[in-house]
Amino acid sequence: MKKLLLILIILLSFEPLYSQKPNNLPQPTFKAGEVLKYRLRYGIIAAAEATLSVVDSDMKFENHPVYHLIAEGRTAASFNMFYKVKNRYDSYVDRKTLAPYLYTENIREANYRRTDRVRFYQDKNKIVGRKGTFTSKGMTFDLVSAYYFARNIDMSRLHPGSVFSIPYFLNDEIANMQITYVGKERVKTTMGTINCLKFNPSIEPGRIFRKDSKLYLWITDDGNRIPVKAQVEILIGSITLELVSARGLKY
Repeated sequence: MKKLLLILIILLSFEPLYSQKPNNLPQPTFKAGEVLKYRLRYGIIAAAEATLSVVDSDMKFENHPVYHLIAEGRTAASFNMFYKVKNRYDSYVDRKTLAPYLYTENIREANYRRTDRVRFYQDKNKIVGRKGTFTSKGMTFDLVSAYYFARNIDMSRLHPGSVFSIPYFLNDEIANMQITYVGKERVKTTMGTINCLKFNPSIEPGRIFRKDSKLYLWITDDGNRIPVKAQVEILIGSITLELVSARGLKY
């Protein structure tokens, strides 16, 4: 179940980013008060739930005001008897650049407990994590801030086959993920049929994924740019992430 929750966060986080400094939209695609709720299914079984929230914050980092971004994941009631999970991920990002200053985790999985704290010094290309200090090559994100930053990229120059990458810090190391833009599709959801942009992030084969596993992500082709669906093939079957409700949207 721990792996399912990690996949959930990854599916929510990776959207297209330019390998060089991207052009941002003139205004953020979200505002404080936005709340998105998702359901994670393994086959036809509802396995987990997730909530993403944008909260106003009085905190300041390096004298800059921030948004407080919260991602929460928990097992569905039907799974709690087998393996109960209740995890929370917090990110504090600059209101203008959306770059993260602080990222924290609070992991509660059955009898396992873990907390983590990562401090980003973007102007110094420095990240201080649990296992020491790391040097980055430009702006680097945690998984939660990556999701919100990506929603604000100018996608007007996209064409099918375009490939992008994003640097992120996870488990005390810096990595990159490649994402390919597939094209436009209309997707049926619990909230109706929605015009979407479709992407194919790369994944590494291993204990969960097959060598030929595919991951697809659909985000709304509108001003809000929110993921409505993601699907990934695993060793046995597939996992699907679906948007079930959205409130406080800017557009």
